[in-house]
Amino acid sequence: MIADLKPYPEYEESGMTWLGPVPRHWHLMPAFGAFMPNRDRNRGMKEKTVLSLSYGRIIIKPAEKLHGLVPESFETYQIVNPGDIILRTTDLQNDHTSLRVGMVRDRGIITSAYLALKVSTEVSPDFGFQLLNVWDTSKAIYGYGSGLRQNLDFSHFKRMPVAVPPPDEQAAIVRFLDWANGRLERAIRAKRKVIALLNEQKQAIIHRAITRGLDPAVPLKPSGIPWLGNIPQHWVTLPLKRVVEVKDGTHDTPPYVEPSDASFPLVTSKDFGPSAICFDHAKHISSSHHKEVMKRSNTERGDILMSMIGGNIGKALIVDTDREFSIKNVALFKTCGDPILARFILYYLQSGLLDIHIALLSKGGAQGFLGLGQIRNLAFAKMPVSEMGDIVEALDLRLQFFDRLITTTRNSINLIMAYRTRLVADVVTGKLDVREAATRLPGEATEATTLDTPQNDADLSDENEPADEEAVV
Repeated sequence: MIADLKPYPEYEESGMTWLGPVPRHWHLMPAFGAFMPNRDRNRGMKEKTVLSLSYGRIIIKPAEKLHGLVPESFETYQIVNPGDIILRTTDLQNDHTSLRVGMVRDRGIITSAYLALKVSTEVSPDFGFQLLNVWDTSKAIYGYGSGLRQNLDFSHFKRMPVAVPPPDEQAAIVRFLDWANGRLERAIRAKRKVIALLNEQKQAIIHRAITRGLDPAVPLKPSGIPWLGNIPQHWVTLPLKRVVEVKDGTHDTPPYVEPSDASFPLVTSKDFGPSAICFDHAKHISSSHHKEVMKRSNTERGDILMSMIGGNIGKALIVDTDREFSIKNVALFKTCGDPILARFILYYLQSGLLDIHIALLSKGGAQGFLGLGQIRNLAFAKMPVSEMGDIVEALDLRLQFFDRLITTTRNSINLIMAYRTRLVADVVTGKLDVREAATRLPGEATEATTLDTPQNDADLSDENEPADEEAVV
């Protein structure tokens, strides 16, 4: 059905590069004719349901995540209602990846640092959301705004032309996109499940090698550590601090340098194997502060950084760069440039043993932080150096197959996401006519799907999706 879509018979120029030609019968109007700002503040604490923008969705923020906020601060928030559209209009200069537009489904309050819009009588809320979403995903939004960090206000784009089809056509477009997005989202979810299963298999292989070695017939003995279980008879358990120095890896950055979030892409490294990383997406320290900061942090190529807090707790990376970077809330494992030890410890941290240890430490509660003392005293199975090297090489070789499958599947997801973004843009801006296709859709209700998928599908199967940072006003 999607392949049969064709352009409209007649077009006229919109005057906007991101919008391009639009169907001649659509109504070109300034943005203030389609949208109007919401000015309803939460004075007197009329509403207490706090909402948050996360990857194109407006979600209810759990009470336990309202850190650092007191009830009085919510009086500065704005009240929003179902059908309102939220734009995160801050920091356009530095952030070109976040999804900045979401539609409200629940009445509540949201930070007044965001722009809340209501639609006019000529625009349906669902079509208005799709229109602004295309404005965002086409990156046209980054041509607006002012100030050092390029913040955006309604006055910056209120005269921007928008193309609005007749009401029945808006309904057809929304119906078609709900159907198409549902089909594409199901395909993405199925592929994510494949990635999750592959990662589970990888972890099982790593766990077996790290706790039992490569010889299935080797005699075993109790390790004395309940969560470690039996280990080969010739191995010895000792605290991790006896194997590698563990210290605070937080870089003492200048106040004006923003730390990164400890999420970095994996790259292949000649010296440190396929699990090494580079800090391409970290925030950089100016060269004038490099020597002082690096002296305090003492990070060297081949060391390991492990997140100690939050959703990334336990995630570990090998330093494979000489570039300057800043980071916080991490433990630093000093490997003295030994690539075998670095890769083995990384596999140890990826084996699931740390997850078991964290669960035991939490005793059924929430464990949101690991202290350096807890990390230093983790039980570690020491073995001959030659055996450690054999295990690392065997894991490197065996896991290549899984890594290739995961990469191929992830690339497939990214292609589907790119196709979906292009399809939505073409339909919403009138490049494709869906009126006839919408009449041929199945009679049952279609699966309404918000465009809430991150634009880079990096380890979505086993990582928490980070929410867009919400400003407190």
